[in-house]
Amino acid sequence: MLQTMLIRVGHSPDPDDAFMFYALARDLIDTKPYRYTHEMADIETLNRRAEVGELEISAISIHSYPYVRDKYALLASGCSMGDGYGPMVVARQPMSLNDLRGKLIAIPGERTTAFLALLLCLGRDTFRHQVVMFDQIPDAVARGDVDAGLIIHEAQLTYRQQGLFKVVDVAEWWGEQTKMPLPLGGNVVLRALGEKAMHDVARQLRQSIEYGLAHRREAIEYALQFGRGLDTALTDRFVEMYVNKWTVDYGDRGRAAVRELLARAYREALIPDPGEIEFIG
Repeated sequence: MLQTMLIRVGHSPDPDDAFMFYALARDLIDTKPYRYTHEMADIETLNRRAEVGELEISAISIHSYPYVRDKYALLASGCSMGDGYGPMVVARQPMSLNDLRGKLIAIPGERTTAFLALLLCLGRDTFRHQVVMFDQIPDAVARGDVDAGLIIHEAQLTYRQQGLFKVVDVAEWWGEQTKMPLPLGGNVVLRALGEKAMHDVARQLRQSIEYGLAHRREAIEYALQFGRGLDTALTDRFVEMYVNKWTVDYGDRGRAAVRELLARAYREALIPDPGEIEFIG
């Protein structure tokens, strides 16, 4: 008789992550001999927890990977890719990219890929930043607590409701520079599990994503509870943005985008050496 192995999964309390983990959270696929439990936290908290190897599987920002590569490997499934759209800087009034220089910008975390892309876009030391919980950034901008805010998750669809203006979409900027999508987040697996377990959970995560895509209506209904200010239509739109072909598997182009992002960031001395990047799956 196989002994059950507990797999703790960390992911963001957001519609796209909820959608991809729906089948695992509701025991809709056979996961024996593994038993999954789910711990939800904002992505910056998960980035920091991964640095000490707390969870067997975790969502992380791609920016964070070089800091955790000794403990974790990237899974081939579970990517959130900004393919022509993604995190954006918003302000209370129309501004140009140059207007951001010297300004105070609220960011959702220093290990987020959104922040890394903004550093590549504007240059280090050209602006000031303040870490603000991701779901509080639009309010901080609207109140005037900061000059601008770097928004992620569903705020990308709702910022206009607060009268805010887009200054730059960092994934759009990245695409213009590289002709590649911007790899924002991925899932990592703890190396200490061993090769067999790593590949087993990689397969089961992919099955969970494929189940959600094949049973979209029920998976969207589950994800709806995690969408702050999103109705069913907007939740479906948001999930479609970030759970798609890239999420099932990075593919060659997605893998190349990860390597290019981290290589550029390393050349700019923004991150440690990412080393050889492997994808388990």
